[in-house]
Amino acid sequence: MLVDDQAMIGEAMRRVCATQPDFDYHFCQDPTKAVAMACQLAPTVILQDLVMPGIDGLDLVLEYRREEQTRLIPLVVLSSKEEGITKAEAFARGANDYMVKLPDPLEIIARLRYHSRGYRALLERNAAYRHIKEELDRAGEYVRSLLPEPIRDADLRVRGAFIPSAQLGGDFFGWHDLGDGFVALYLIDVCGHGVGPALLSVSVSRALSAGGYATIDLRSPATVLTKLNDAFPMSANHGMYFTGWYGVLQRATGRLDYAGAGHPPAILVRASGEWTELESQGAPVGIAAGIEYETATVTMEQGDRLFIYSDGIVEIPLPDGSVWSHSEFRAFAQTDALKCSDPVARMLEFTRGLQGTDQYDDDVSIVEVGR
Repeated sequence: MLVDDQAMIGEAMRRVCATQPDFDYHFCQDPTKAVAMACQLAPTVILQDLVMPGIDGLDLVLEYRREEQTRLIPLVVLSSKEEGITKAEAFARGANDYMVKLPDPLEIIARLRYHSRGYRALLERNAAYRHIKEELDRAGEYVRSLLPEPIRDADLRVRGAFIPSAQLGGDFFGWHDLGDGFVALYLIDVCGHGVGPALLSVSVSRALSAGGYATIDLRSPATVLTKLNDAFPMSANHGMYFTGWYGVLQRATGRLDYAGAGHPPAILVRASGEWTELESQGAPVGIAAGIEYETATVTMEQGDRLFIYSDGIVEIPLPDGSVWSHSEFRAFAQTDALKCSDPVARMLEFTRGLQGTDQYDDDVSIVEVGR
């Protein structure tokens, strides 16, 4: 599409384009109608003069870039002005190329093809990205649909928050009744991003579900992690491994047996306000055969709260290029979030503010357990 008030230039360009059977040429002689015409035609290249009646050509460049439909279309300035300052200003306002009119027809055709080809490739990449994003969004919704409903009993409260990253990671958490007043609690985080890690996390969660391992004691955290390590080696899962935290709470006594596999330590907050970290001593699941995990025990009293989380809430990229550290998260949790009426909401609010966006680079999962 050519925008120029001179009919002579329009005819010259028509003849140049007519030599190319795959070119579709359009001429706009009224520059005040150029943006509307571009939005309607959706050209793959816009050629435009700078000196035209009724409008400043440099301002018109900005108008294209403000419109969503023309923001990415390659814009080639075709002007009689040769000054370097004019060229620099055109590029600063969003032009992609600059030609002093009229150049050799071979040069015009070459540049049109170059910019058109690049723009069509960009459209194809954007379409592919949108398709992938839609697939990841659907996968994220699927994972979310599998998460358990909160427990709101008088003696036990359990809830979770799951925010998938733009690329979708491998976070998954759950809880279920093991019978006789025992409740399993777990959170796993598969390495990497995409549908593959998400599907692996779903497979692991199914193995952890009641009846998933009929031959082992799901009340023994160490046994469960050892079994998972045997069942999900990296060699059988495209090099993927996962960290995890698995605990079993006895409702009547508050006894909590737990074991970890390379996962961030859970935080136990006492009713008094004191808190401690329940360390995750074992290696990540799947990285080596024959790993033996150990069960540790602690008692949750009435009024105590337990927080299990993935590293997506800890390793926050900051605008200055640094990364929020685990020690900084620990300090924030101790002095701020864990003193709030809703610590989970506070963690999400604060970390989103830190990174300057609601979209996390990694999946974020937080499980809160209260007695």
